[in-house]
Amino acid sequence: MAERSETDRDSVDPSKVPGTYKEFVKRFPALGRAHESIAKAVEDAGPLDAKTLALVKIGICVGAGLESALRSHVRRAMQHGATPAEVEQAILLGMNTVGFPRTVAAWSWAQEQFKRGE
Repeated sequence: MAERSETDRDSVDPSKVPGTYKEFVKRFPALGRAHESIAKAVEDAGPLDAKTLALVKIGICVGAGLESALRSHVRRAMQHGATPAEVEQAILLGMNTVGFPRTVAAWSWAQEQFKRGE
């Protein structure tokens, strides 16, 4: 896999960050900085590119049932070149592990994100 560049890492549009996250970081800026620092360290810990990282995070979100995070990582994956088919496969991989209902829910969240075109 190709190594990530600063451009890959920083290309997420800050205006797309959920309002709750913005409010939390405004109230607790040190925690926001710590969160970003950990995220960067984890991304830099291995060779996966930005698209692959986002696809893996989609799978994690499926397992945890995290709608908002899944939508965010769908956006990021697509910003880094993932196709809807790749996103769908990342979601479908969870079916035998986390179950049909959770997989279908995640798939529907991704479909809504695709329609938004972001």
